[in-house]
Amino acid sequence: MLKLIARIRSIVLTVTGRLGWLPPTLARLCVGLVFFNSGWGKLHGLPDVIEYFRSLGIPAPEIQAPFAAGTEFVCGLLLLLGLFTRVATVPLMVTMIVAILTAKKDELEGISSLFTFIEYLYILLLVHLAVGGPGPLSLDRALVRFIPAGDREGVAPPAPGAPRVRTA
Repeated sequence: MLKLIARIRSIVLTVTGRLGWLPPTLARLCVGLVFFNSGWGKLHGLPDVIEYFRSLGIPAPEIQAPFAAGTEFVCGLLLLLGLFTRVATVPLMVTMIVAILTAKKDELEGISSLFTFIEYLYILLLVHLAVGGPGPLSLDRALVRFIPAGDREGVAPPAPGAPRVRTA
């Protein structure tokens, strides 16, 4: 029985190991498409967005609305392309935090209510992309070969004695 379990585990780890490219790619494409489409819609309906921002009490809606729309459009496009992915996630996270604190503030009853907001899900996916990167099917990965070898990963080596984390 233990041999059967070990064999099944081995098969599952082999298959999932070969599909490691899929989660970051799907997350990046889905979130990128959401923001790209949202930004496009806001840019093409800017007077309505400005009025909505005004109704929320956001200061300088004539400046904030085009800025938010442009941020969603440009950063969404960058995510779709997988270009500067880690950088593009930061303004989108800020946009979602502002959305929660303004448009969703009446629904915000505590920490647990965050889990009901789609904006919070976007933040979590953006954090995943910011930390884990865009995946191998991205322009970021294609451009890595033009970066000097010592800077390729863009991540400092682990501290001496730091524990290694295994996922399986």
